[in-house]
Parts: sequence; C-alpha cells; structure tokens
Amino acid sequence: MGRAPRNQRPNILFGYDGSRENDAALRWAVEEARARGLALVICHCWHWPYPPGHVDDGVEAIVRRAGERLLEQGVRRARDLGADAVRGRLRREPVLQALVRESEDAELIVVGSHDCRRLPAGSTAMRLPAQARRPVVAVRHAAPSHGLVVAGVDGSAGGAAALRLAVEEAVLRGWPLRVVYGAWEPGTVPESELPLFGDRARLARTRAAMLERVAGPWRERHPDLDMRVSLVLERPREALLEAAQDADLLVVGDRGTGHLDPLLLGATSSAMLHHAPCTVAIVPQTGGPGEPPA
Repeated sequence: MGRAPRNQRPNILFGYDGSRENDAALRWAVEEARARGLALVICHCWHWPYPPGHVDDGVEAIVRRAGERLLEQGVRRARDLGADAVRGRLRREPVLQALVRESEDAELIVVGSHDCRRLPAGSTAMRLPAQARRPVVAVRHAAPSHGLVVAGVDGSAGGAAALRLAVEEAVLRGWPLRVVYGAWEPGTVPESELPLFGDRARLARTRAAMLERVAGPWRERHPDLDMRVSLVLERPREALLEAAQDADLLVVGDRGTGHLDPLLLGATSSAMLHHAPCTVAIVPQTGGPGEPPA
C-alpha cells in the first residue's frame, strides 16, 4: 500500500458500541490507522438515562463501569486486529456530541452502519456527517469486497474534497479509482445553464470538460494510479448507486451544488448512506480534504 500524500491530523477516531456491525467498522478503522501511520482513538459513550434529579450513585457507578469494560474490550479487539497505537476514550454524553468534540484531532471518523435499506433515520451514521467537520466513514456490515474506490463529483467544493479523499484511499489501499459525475441535475443549476438540458450533446461536452479539469490534476500527480472517469447523463443518485455496486468504498461530498441548511446532508449523500451496498465516506466542504496543491 502507498502512503498518505499530505500532512495529517494525529489520529483516526472510531465510535465503538460493541455490536456485530461495529466490529466490521473497527477492522476498517484499524486498517485505516495502520495505512496512514496514525494512532487509533476508540471512543465509547455511556449515559445515565434518567433526569439529573433521579441519580442513584451506586447504580450510576455500575453503568459507568459497564461502559469502561466495554471500552477495554474494544481496545483489546483493536490490538488483536493489529492496531499499532490505540487508546480508549470514555465520554459521558450522547454519541453524536462526543464524536464531534473528539474529532478535532482526527483525520477522519469511522462508525459502523447497518445493512443498506435498514439505516435508521436517527442513527449516528446518518446524523454525524451533517455536523462533523471531518470526513465520516460509515462502514457497511458484511459488504462485498471488490477492491475499488468510487468518487462522486459535481463541480462543488464538497465534490472536490471527496475526490481528494478518494484518491488518498485508492493510493493507500492499492485499489483502482472510478470518478463518476451524474450530470443530469437541472434542479440544482443556475437558470443560465438550463438550456444545456435541451441539448444532450452540448451538455455532455460541457460537463466532460469540467470533469477533466477536476480529475486531470490528480491523474498527473499520481500517474501510477488506475483512475477512470465516467460522465453519466443520469441523476447523481442513480449514477452513483449503479457505480457503487462494484465498489468497496464510495466517497461523496456532504452536499452538492444546491443550497441547503448547513445542518442537513444533501439528498444524494443521504441516499448513499441509506442505499449504497458498500462502505460510504461523507466529506465536508469545510475541514475536509481540498484541492490538490499546485
């Protein structure tokens, strides 16, 4: 495997809950930390489920100790999987808040995810990417292995950041990279571009030129990387879901070219978390990877 091509934050942050789905994510986090030469921080959250006025110190101590033991189990499991440097972090607060706070020193955050089409709306994998300033990797339990990274681009800042992370992952793992642009997005473009959607040939030429501007610098920087670009005149959701069928990792931005509440994920990234059969990485426009250096 290659090495990460830029300066990095000191650790990979992993949200641990001891579940079966979580073990697959832990394995991914260990591999990520080792490939990047970073420490692995395993975070587990415990909480007293009743209002502050109803605290039983003895029972609360038992709940906390149970959390400590579960975290110790996670650290041991990470070492068994080959983690070179791992430490545990026990937090008494909701998982979402804890991972956002702990991620300040994290290169990326890894969490477990349910099988596709079973992801609860309130799950950490759905809520965390909308609030974190670091990339979030939601590892799909029992996903098939193909050895391929797919990146979704659309000309947005989030798409550019997603492509950088996708290149890094492909280089680190020695996998080929497919860059996909689902270019049929008339609902998100400025009014001046709407005539393009009445001329498919012109739309294809215009979007192909944009795709090459985005992907070309990465191809030049990593000439040994097996990178293929695909312009698809379909909606981004359909184009990416089709490409994801053969992927181990799908990387997309947190939101595209449309205007959204900054606390919400874009429709495409949300759909990928729900329906993509592979592990999905959501990369924020701010705090995530950016354009390649000149």
